[in-house]
Amino acid sequence: MTAVAHPVSNTLELAPSWRRPLVALGVLWAILLAMFRHDVGDLVTLYWTNTTFGHCLFIAPVIGWLVWVRRSELAQLKPQAWAPGLALVAAGGSSWLLGDAGGVSFARHLGLVMMLQGAVLTTLGPNVARGLLFPLGYALFLVPFGDFLEPPLQTVTVWITMHLLHLIGVPATVDGVLITAGGKYFEVAEACSGSKFVIAMVAYGVLVANLCYRSWPRRTAFMGMAVVVPVIANGIRAFGTIYAAVLTSVEQATGYDHIVFGWVFFGLVMAAVLAIGWKWFDRAPDAPAFDPATLQGGVRWPLDVAVAGALVLATAAVFPAWATAIDACAQMLPAHIDLPAVPGWSRAPVSVRAPWTPHYPGADHQLFGRYVDAEGNAVDLAVAVYGSQHEGKEVVGFGVGVIEQDDRWVTIEGLDDLAGGSVMRITAPGPVERQVATWYRVGDVLTASPKIVKLETLKAKLFGGPQRAVAIHVSAEVLPGHDPRAAMAKFLKSLGPLDMLADRSAGMAK
Repeated sequence: MTAVAHPVSNTLELAPSWRRPLVALGVLWAILLAMFRHDVGDLVTLYWTNTTFGHCLFIAPVIGWLVWVRRSELAQLKPQAWAPGLALVAAGGSSWLLGDAGGVSFARHLGLVMMLQGAVLTTLGPNVARGLLFPLGYALFLVPFGDFLEPPLQTVTVWITMHLLHLIGVPATVDGVLITAGGKYFEVAEACSGSKFVIAMVAYGVLVANLCYRSWPRRTAFMGMAVVVPVIANGIRAFGTIYAAVLTSVEQATGYDHIVFGWVFFGLVMAAVLAIGWKWFDRAPDAPAFDPATLQGGVRWPLDVAVAGALVLATAAVFPAWATAIDACAQMLPAHIDLPAVPGWSRAPVSVRAPWTPHYPGADHQLFGRYVDAEGNAVDLAVAVYGSQHEGKEVVGFGVGVIEQDDRWVTIEGLDDLAGGSVMRITAPGPVERQVATWYRVGDVLTASPKIVKLETLKAKLFGGPQRAVAIHVSAEVLPGHDPRAAMAKFLKSLGPLDMLADRSAGMAK
């Protein structure tokens, strides 16, 4: 007797056992996205306007395709709502709350994605979730991340560029991220760091490693190549741009064609990485994503799908309600504040040679003024006061503080701390330079660390404490015959305790 195997259909015939769970999941996702619509809007705006995260626009379609190619295997599983899935919803809600309270957008966006993942786990159950493990995990790439890579990648790009310039005999000097070559002046800006390509390559590499490899050593090797090759390629691209500018003109080498060339160049890099890894592919393109036979069986702690949906929504709703209660505790600020009188220093007009002010678009009060002493030293004092912080109104954030996004001023380097404040050297076309020292007053702490600002903001919101946040900057231009650091140190000694200045500005002290 000959047994005949009947192949599984390539179309997903929706079995009765799938209909209610899928409808429930669709409704849950729609309500969750509406409930957290501000975060959804933030994500869409980031995807569309920030080239670093433009690749995120493709993640959702890729996830849909990954689910589609699993349709035959999924059809052999029976979904069953599962109570422990609510733990993932709660974990996501907690992450969202911590991000909202601490002003950390990454935690909020991660929390939203985790709640969506938790809705899948709760309504479809552990067996189906295991079959969807990679698509669910790949959804984490919907969360924008990687800004922290920009400074180290800038350093690497500068290092590669300088070595290549010297290798071909082009005289060049470097000051932080500023390169002078062939008598021309270049900035290796954040956009030139290559971080956007590295982040996109990580998402691309993870997808290829899952689809084309079974062996974990091969997957690891491919991921290593997917990270290292773009970093090296970006250094070569930056070198090529500067060398072309040396041979022609800065305008020709760094214009619109430079951006287009960058994307074409990295498209070729992606193709090259795939071509190199092709030789070691060990997974057939039509191989099943998982074995349904290993994911069968009963489910402990089952729920009715309608009850599961109600519990998912109830769990998720706790956290926005908590955030609303937190926002009601904002610090009451005075209607008007003034810069302090400083003994031995008098007010003077601000600089027209090198105008600079810090950027705090969400501040409730913002002051800026110049002080001079009898020796001719000039120091600028800036104070920004917040009654409370939330998304779009943060004392620490991207493009907030000493330099705003796409500013004419750029950071050259960090200097040694001054009186507990972080100091940076910045420059603008001219060229002109200045040094800027920074402090923050959050909760009961005076600090120069943005990380401590986030932590203290979180503590004050969750456990009670002063909700106000104050940023203080003391700055001086680099001028012949004047030491900016000495001038700032002298001014700070006359100014007095900065925590008292911050509390007076927020109406908390006299």
